[in-house]
Amino acid sequence: MKARVEIEDWLSPDELGRVRDAVRDAEKRTSGEIRVHLDVAIMDDVLDHAAWIFRQLGMDRTRERNGVLLYVSVPGRKLAVIGDEAIHAKLGDSYWHGVLDTVLAHFRQDRFCDGLCAGVHLLGEKLREHFPYERTDCNELSDEVSIGR
Repeated sequence: MKARVEIEDWLSPDELGRVRDAVRDAEKRTSGEIRVHLDVAIMDDVLDHAAWIFRQLGMDRTRERNGVLLYVSVPGRKLAVIGDEAIHAKLGDSYWHGVLDTVLAHFRQDRFCDGLCAGVHLLGEKLREHFPYERTDCNELSDEVSIGR
């Protein structure tokens, strides 16, 4: 039987801070919202669970419907990217797959923090392109990495 994976064994507190800072930095240039969620459960259908987490985090209730979730099932190193309707209409599945490929390339080298930061950076660039920051923007969702246990 496989031992339970703990987030602390995968990312240090400093690395979690780096991912949070990457989200903050990306959101400075866009009205979009980015969340990173790490789950210690192995999910058979990561995409379905990511969609559920997307709703649980309130990402489907942003003003411009331009939130993006980077979801990771830590034990299986399985990923999903979920974009709300406004950003998904502009980017579509092929863009999300490219982000996943980038993150997974880092994960294969056990560079988890670097992979998450690279994914956040790519998401932030596209959000900036399609939903640039406006003076009246506010941070609608937490920038902290959420963790499902």
